[in-house]
Parts: sequence; C-alpha cells; structure tokens
Amino acid sequence: MPFTIQKPMRFGDCDLTGIAYHPAYLSMLVDVNEAMFASFGVTWKELMFERHLGLPSVKMNIEFKKPAVYGDVLEFNVHVRKIGKSSLDLYTVVTVDGEVIWTIEQLIVMTSTKDHKSHPWPDDCRAGLEKYLHPEMVAG
Repeated sequence: MPFTIQKPMRFGDCDLTGIAYHPAYLSMLVDVNEAMFASFGVTWKELMFERHLGLPSVKMNIEFKKPAVYGDVLEFNVHVRKIGKSSLDLYTVVTVDGEVIWTIEQLIVMTSTKDHKSHPWPDDCRAGLEKYLHPEMVAG
C-alpha cells in the first residue's frame, strides 16, 4: 500500500494564469517525502541534526500529464519500489479527483552530512519504509 497524503494547490504555487508552477511541485514532493518518514516516527530534523544523515535525490524522471490549477487538491501516492543498502527507489503518482496529473520516478540515497558519502539505512528507517514497499509498481 502506498503512502498517501493530500496537498492543496495554493495561490503561491501557481503562475499568473492560475496554473501550477512546476517548481512548486518539487517543493511539495519534498514535503510529501518528509511526511512519509514522519508517518513511521522518523523526523527529518532528527535525521539531519542528531544522526547527521541526509536524503538527497540523485535521479528524477517526471512526466507531466495535465496541469493542476489553483484550488485543486493533489493526492500524492508514494510507492516504495526498492530499498537498497543506502538507496530508495520511489514512484509517486499525483492525482486530482482521481485523474493522474503527473508522476515521478525518484532515486534517493541516504548520505552522511559530515562526509556526503552513502550511508546504510538505519533499521528504524528501513522498517518504516517497508510498510510502503510495492516492488511490482512500475512507471506507466
């Protein structure tokens, strides 16, 4: 089962015509990924400032299918496709009223914030991410 959360398309997320400004989508995605970790009890604040770990994206493949507009409520469905030693393969489907508006394949690597080298997933992170593991989910 994916991690699911809804986020409204705010005025500040749109261009002058009221259509979603695509960089705002990436900011929303960061919020969604942070919320997914919080859902299993691991805050990014704790990871960054206490454990000295970061979660940079190293690869993204985004497909925009239809624009969102001011006032839309976007539903993010984050599927964990694979959890590697230090990597995380995510596939997120974003819908409005059940219609897909964009998708993203994202590869995240856990790193040390001290030396910026990859770092194995802590056991609590791995266990939490496994709740959303859906390896058969493929881009479509």
